Amino acid sequence: MSRPSPASSPLIWMLRIVLAVALIAAGASKLAGLPFQVELFERLGFGQWFRYFTGATELATAALLLVPRGGFFGGVLLLATMLCAIAVHVFFIGGSPVPALVLGALAAFVAWRLRPTRAPVAAA
Repeated sequence: MSRPSPASSPLIWMLRIVLAVALIAAGASKLAGLPFQVELFERLGFGQWFRYFTGATELATAALLLVPRGGFFGGVLLLATMLCAIAVHVFFIGGSPVPALVLGALAAFVAWRLRPTRAPVAAA
């Protein structure tokens, strides 16, 4: 009897949905041009193009997390995004990096559970 796939785990799906909802909210606020987001990206000095890029990346990551075969890639992309967010909080804007740390840890867990595995090689 084969073991169930980690991708079908209710816990993993719950985490994927929670992460996707958080990313949709964050990405939409950036793309909508909410005043605090515009001000934040001005303070960063990268320009508003980076706000659009970040928002689009967050929405694409949310979509990957919600697509059954995209969960691993969504988790990896979210982890990379949260590592950048942690660095921005620590080195540029201040504030607490804890939310990014939590999202990054959850993303790492999802990516690890959904990592591709090799099929066993049959003996010749």
